[in-house]
Amino acid sequence: MLTSQPRTTRTTSFAPRPPSARAARTPQRGPSTRWGWFARNRRLIAALLIAAAASIVVYQLTPAPAQLHTVIAAAHDMPAGAELKPASLKSIQVPENVIPQGSFVTAKEIAGRRLAAPLRQGQLLNESALMGSGLLTGAPPGSTAVPVRMADPSSIRLLAPGQLVNIVLSSSDDYGSTKQSQTVASSVVVLWTATAGSGTGQSGTGAGSSTGAGSSNWLGTSGEADGLIVVAATPEQAKGLAGASTKGGLFFVVVA
Repeated sequence: MLTSQPRTTRTTSFAPRPPSARAARTPQRGPSTRWGWFARNRRLIAALLIAAAASIVVYQLTPAPAQLHTVIAAAHDMPAGAELKPASLKSIQVPENVIPQGSFVTAKEIAGRRLAAPLRQGQLLNESALMGSGLLTGAPPGSTAVPVRMADPSSIRLLAPGQLVNIVLSSSDDYGSTKQSQTVASSVVVLWTATAGSGTGQSGTGAGSSTGAGSSNWLGTSGEADGLIVVAATPEQAKGLAGASTKGGLFFVVVA
């Protein structure tokens, strides 16, 4: 006869496994470990911060790029009296703060006009550099441009626009023996001379010709310009200069 044995319950206990060797080798990173990294690399961090601060300062102090504007300049060297043609002019881009007052933005504005003073290649053109009312730019109110013919035409080669001169009238008495001199105008500014305006440099004959396309085209023939200068005078000085050449010979004295 078979008899059943009582069923016994096997109890299994799970003991915690010891940490592996790999886990034991891995350090636990805490706040102190992170601060230690900053401490070890403090010089590198300081250098990076200084470089960033310097970059910000340089950026703040660097001025913004200047806005460029189109103006007209001389395409090549030109003498006084030269006629302005499209081939003699060019458009350039320059900052606004270097553009003189009265400059031109298109060549059509000044085509056919003549220079009152020589220009070098690249110089900007403005109204004061041209024949006409621009000759008196900056002069005191009421100033006039007065043409005066010197008794010695060759002497005006010593003059250049911008110089100050005294205009002296030398005349004879009724018997034609005694010379009398008087200053007609003192410290007047030379605006233009026939010698400066007669150099061509633009025609086929080249520069250096004394009867080129400068004053000859402006005043007619070259003989009409001999000895002629244009000065800026006050209304009172202009009265004295008007017709003074009919009373005797006119000469100039350069003043400082």
